[in-house]
Amino acid sequence: MKPFAYERPDDAQGAVATVSADPGAAFLAGGTNLVDHLRLGLVTPSTLVDVTGLTSTEITDAPGGGLSIGAGVRNADLAADERVRARYPVLAQALLAGASGQLRNMATTGGNLLQRTRCVYFQDLTTPCNKREPGSGCSALEGWARHHAVLGATHEPADVACVATHPSDMAVALAVLDAQVRVLGAEGERSIPLSALHRLPGGEPSRDTVLAHGELITAVDLPASPIAARSSYYKVRDRASFAFALVSVAAAIEVVGDTITDARLALGGVAHKPWRATAAEEALVGAPATDDTFRAAARAELVDARPVESPRGGTAFKLPLVTAAVTAALRGLTGREDRA
Repeated sequence: MKPFAYERPDDAQGAVATVSADPGAAFLAGGTNLVDHLRLGLVTPSTLVDVTGLTSTEITDAPGGGLSIGAGVRNADLAADERVRARYPVLAQALLAGASGQLRNMATTGGNLLQRTRCVYFQDLTTPCNKREPGSGCSALEGWARHHAVLGATHEPADVACVATHPSDMAVALAVLDAQVRVLGAEGERSIPLSALHRLPGGEPSRDTVLAHGELITAVDLPASPIAARSSYYKVRDRASFAFALVSVAAAIEVVGDTITDARLALGGVAHKPWRATAAEEALVGAPATDDTFRAAARAELVDARPVESPRGGTAFKLPLVTAAVTAALRGLTGREDRA
């Protein structure tokens, strides 16, 4: 580990000013991802600016029935909050599906959103990785790609290729809830839709989000949403716990009679960002609540999918897995038997 300075400002504005003025500075909150990267040598900040206690650690009721979640709220506290469990069960379930109890006790809301990919090549300094070292190539395209993207990835040209996936379970749930992320920067405050916070790799795979250097997440706002109370999180992984998603589904649905009148879907484990499945949502609304409908909606979302075809194991298996996971999630919410 290379030496770095450590600072603990008195307020969030001071933290933002310190990081904004130093291109090598970084924020430190729970440290559950950043500390790993320090140990691996993936990041070598000149200064760590500790924001512990500088953003709210409270979950407060918002006008109209929504919630405001401080960026300093620990994942364990957010998952246990009775209002979250009642109004936004998909969020509580997603948090409990991620990491261990010890990590949830440390990880913060803001930090969870900013965690970086767990691609093995990103974390291995001996291999080419455009996310870690722009222009060096993407080792996953010819390597072990089981956990990689099928939607929105960049396969060519080689100097910008990236098929990494975003690891957060919480972010997938927030995407389906139409959350807004409040940030503070050198130019003041702004609010960003969660769906617009994270980037697809495009020509700059090293950039995970649209945040400018020095912008600090201060809160996440959840709008009031009756459909959110009928939501759930469904996660498929290689082992029963403490594993990142191969595929995950955040879903909310409303059915009147046998007809779907509203639906929200977001996918995890399939793209460089939490993937809002708008094509699937459009296919669901107005259709009968059957497994055939659920499968057709999932397939509609996957029309432009492009699996990795690696000699060491690609991602084509994720396409039927997405269809099965979406069907299982929606079937569970509607309480219907398989009608296929």
